[in-house]
Amino acid sequence: MGFVVFVAMGAYLLISLGVVTWAVGHAKKRGKSVKKWGWGAAFVMYSVVLWDWIPTVAVHQYYCAKDSGFWVYKTLDQWKQENPGVMETLDRNPPEQFRIDPFTGDKKHYLLPDGANLIAYYDVRGDLMFVNFNKPDGYTGYWLNQRFNWTINQVPFFPLNHMMREEQQVLDSKTGEVLARYVDFSASHERRQAGWAGWKFWLQSDHCIGGGGNQDSLRSFRDNLTGEKK
Repeated sequence: MGFVVFVAMGAYLLISLGVVTWAVGHAKKRGKSVKKWGWGAAFVMYSVVLWDWIPTVAVHQYYCAKDSGFWVYKTLDQWKQENPGVMETLDRNPPEQFRIDPFTGDKKHYLLPDGANLIAYYDVRGDLMFVNFNKPDGYTGYWLNQRFNWTINQVPFFPLNHMMREEQQVLDSKTGEVLARYVDFSASHERRQAGWAGWKFWLQSDHCIGGGGNQDSLRSFRDNLTGEKK
């Protein structure tokens, strides 16, 4: 796929040079401004493919500077002080008394008293990998233990549909309090059946500046809350 893209780009570049050359020659023959015709033709050929590059970069940088980042609203030590002795009781494995179907080999299903559905996934050795959850109100994410959830929300970002806003939160599921939050923006181009990066690779920007580090910070914060395997 990559080779085909580069061949197509090379062909388009040659066509563009041909169009500019023709425009310059046409201007000379008719006594027109060579600069205006040449630059005009170059701008048209540029815009056919790259029209959204500058707007994408500008919007991405604007919202990165305005809204992206990592914030801790309550540290683990602060939470422990407010909830003495609770951290030691938490277990990342869902409570077996709420399991609603037999073990299938790679996942288990649970239904909690609050209506939350849990699906626990296991590797080939039978070790727990992660637990998905969803609630009747549409609230979804990852169940870390009896008190903490981790949510990931990715939405297309208007006005450019190849931009995404991602927000991750670590919450106290009992109180609904957000302990930590991470916001990032990515820019790319999704062509049907071509995958997320698509073929406009020059629009690819996985994170804001520092976004990768912010994501790691959120995950590190999350990992400190997962509880013990029991």
